[in-house]
Amino acid sequence: MKKKYAIGIDLGGTHLRVGLISEEGEIVQKIKMPSSENIVESLVQSVRDLFSDTVEGIGMGVAGLIDRERRIVTESPNLSRIEGLDIAGTLRNTFSLPVVLENDANVAAVGEKWMGEGKTFKDFVLLTLGTGIGGGIIHNHGLMDVSAEIGHMSIMANGKHCSCGNYGCLEAYASARAILSHATASLEDSAESALRECCKGNIYKLTPEDIYKAALDGDTLSREILREAGRYLGVGISNLIHVFSPDAIILAGGLIGAWNIFIQEAIKEASRRTFKQLFEKVRILPSSLGDDAGILGASHLVFTCQRT
Repeated sequence: MKKKYAIGIDLGGTHLRVGLISEEGEIVQKIKMPSSENIVESLVQSVRDLFSDTVEGIGMGVAGLIDRERRIVTESPNLSRIEGLDIAGTLRNTFSLPVVLENDANVAAVGEKWMGEGKTFKDFVLLTLGTGIGGGIIHNHGLMDVSAEIGHMSIMANGKHCSCGNYGCLEAYASARAILSHATASLEDSAESALRECCKGNIYKLTPEDIYKAALDGDTLSREILREAGRYLGVGISNLIHVFSPDAIILAGGLIGAWNIFIQEAIKEASRRTFKQLFEKVRILPSSLGDDAGILGASHLVFTCQRT
């Protein structure tokens, strides 16, 4: 019997990831690049580089709200240039294959359920902590058919303005963008910090990794920024536990690299705010798939004919 493959795409606010995935969940080949201005051209070329006649279909996870009838992204605060574009149609017409379109955090949750930490859990919430904050919810072993825009739940009634246009969103306080914004604003306000020595003194080129490294080296400002963001993340996690009482909260994305300060503070805050019985039931743990959850989940939707 001929082996089946799918191409999985994870298009986020910062990076484009494309992978050739077998039906058994083996990543045969993958491509990663920055999300460029010419995103459709980059996407088509990346798929072409991995394409063969053994590919059954293309699965695509994209940051934003999906109109599944028209198969377009209607709103994407971190990737606004793709709003309204018929990317799925372009891929379908170019490669004569079925294309599945879904939110990027939803496909990451599917990936975790298929090949990652979510295998053993009946119900879990996946949080993707990167440029923004995304969410995917697995209930009774399947993907819950909701938007799960967890990053845009309000945690502060009259809070900071968010890229989505709302105020007080979790994403405005606990995402990589929020952490970097806090750091640069503090440095512009003459705060003392070892961060001034990073990036040859150009504070606008700081990365979350720079802040975490400085925090580990004892920089007070960096530690305060990560702990504050962690506390806000803990508020969001507590809300999720109270609403869904899941078996697990699985955390993915670049910011989980700051686990020892940022995530530990979030767990501590969540434990303070959550009913004891509910908190003791839930496990909070990192994704085991790293960058690969999205491409795995997107390809799995092709194999299982979900969201087609």
